Order: sequence, then structure tokens, then C-alpha cells
Amino acid sequence: MSAPVLLYAGEALGKYGFPDGHPLGIDRQGAFLAAAARAGLDRRVRLLPPRAATAQELARFHTGEHVRWVEECSRRGDGYIDYGDTPAFPGVFEAGATLAGTALDAVERVMAGDALRTFQPIGGLHHAHRERAGGFCVFNDIGVAIETLRARHGITRIGYVDIDVHHGDGVFYPYEHDPDLIIADVHEDGSFLYPGTGHAFETGRGGAQGTKLNIPLAPGAGDREFLSAWERVVAHLARHRPQIILFQCGADGLAGDPLADLRYSPAAHARAAADLCRLADEFCAGRLICFGGGGYDLANLAAAWTAVLGVLAKA
Repeated sequence: MSAPVLLYAGEALGKYGFPDGHPLGIDRQGAFLAAAARAGLDRRVRLLPPRAATAQELARFHTGEHVRWVEECSRRGDGYIDYGDTPAFPGVFEAGATLAGTALDAVERVMAGDALRTFQPIGGLHHAHRERAGGFCVFNDIGVAIETLRARHGITRIGYVDIDVHHGDGVFYPYEHDPDLIIADVHEDGSFLYPGTGHAFETGRGGAQGTKLNIPLAPGAGDREFLSAWERVVAHLARHRPQIILFQCGADGLAGDPLADLRYSPAAHARAAADLCRLADEFCAGRLICFGGGGYDLANLAAAWTAVLGVLAKA
């Protein structure tokens, strides 16, 4: 692959985090960048700054009412944006819009051929729905990217792969009836964990039946169980032949994460990234856009994301 791998990082992205000891703080980007530098990855990628999405760009996925509500919460600077998981703080609108805008920059550059692989560590907010925030997610940068790929670039058949420990409900349900959004989501069983969704029998509705794959894993599952599930993900993507792949590689499935009970090692993330690079080369003209997603142990997220970036940089 001759095109560079793009890594998005910068002060504005690092501001996406919540105060007062919230599990998702503003120290996550720094922990990852330090680990990536120690591994020499900063010299093997092209570092790009973030940009903010406009309200009009956010409205490609979100309702106008939700965009205005977040603006109001941001001006007020306290309380909650949702029902108690996602606090407001001064500037939360700008922070959330920056994640979405940065995803759009990745979309534009990949579709222009400036790059084939991108990685945005602070991103992948898969719990925000069209009309509301949820699960620490203010705006759904993935949904905004999907709508932009379709509206601006004519890409219809999109693969979305999610290995965050939590089910990506904010992507799954808005596209549950969409036969061209190919979803594969491996997560801890929602019977035990937020958001309580992502059952194996949920495979899409109507004409989209069979285009969605949910694989819930029991608490305590590790690399062996992940790799067994992952074979099904690879087959699912190969069967549906997407034109581009979006990858949410949340690190909260690693052993020791304080919010969940899976026991992956970073090798699971490396394997997933390697297979998605291969599938992207086979079906998607190489196009693979990656998001860091969750992860609430700093050493874990640094290790998992560095494993992903390392694969992208050499693939």
C-alpha cells in the first residue's frame, strides 16, 4: 500500500471527555499517543489535526432537535445530555462536533484517494442515536460518516464492524431495516451489560434480514472465544462484499477494564485489524476507516489501539 496511514490527533479531539472522575476522561488520547511513540508508530503514519463538523453536517444523521439540545446543554454547561450517563460541560457541543468532523475529514481523504487507512483514536461514539445522546456518546460520528459516504460519494454498501465490549446500538437500530449497511458486532452479552441489546437473533428486519450479525459473548470470554466468533465476522463481510469498511475497535474488551468482563489481549485487536485490511483490499479498493471507541483502562486502550495502528502501518 503506497498511500499513507492517517492518524488523527490533537488538542480539540483530546477535549472529548467528562469531568469529576467520569470513566471517559480527557487523558485517553495522551496515553495512546505516548504508547504509539514508544513503538515508533508516529514515524510510520501521517499525523493530521481534527476539524469540527457544522450543525448541517451533524444533521445528516441527527435530528435538528438533538443538535440544538446539545448546543443548549453546552451553553448551560451542567446537568446531563441524556438520562444520566453523559454529562454536559461547557464546550461539549464543540467537542462532540470535532469527533464527527474529524471522521468526515477521514471520509473525504479516503474517497479522494489521499489515503486508504485512517485511525481516529478518540471517536466511534456508537451509542448516540439520531434523536438522543447515550452511553457517553453525544454525537454519532459513525452515523454521520455513513450518511456522508452515501450523500456525497455514492457509496451505498458499507461494512460496519464493531468489537467494542458494548453493543453499538446507535448504529445498529437506525439501520436495522437497511440492507446495504452490513453490520458485524461482537460484544459482551447484553443481558449483563449496557445497553442491553445486540441479541444473536437480531439479524436485520424486512429486506435487511441477514445483513446484520450480532455475536454476544459470555462474561469471561477471552481471545479463544473472540477468534471463534471472528471467523463468522470475516465470512459475513466476504459474503456481502462492502465497498468500504468502518471499524470501531473499542479496547474495553481487554482483561481488566473496569466497566466490563471480557478478557481479550491486544492480539485480538491485531488479528481483527489484519483481517479487515485484507478484506478491504479484496472488496473495498483498500478503504478502511478505524475509530478507537471505548476503553477505560489507559494501559489497555494504549495497547489495543497501538496494536491496530501497527497493523495498519505495515499492511
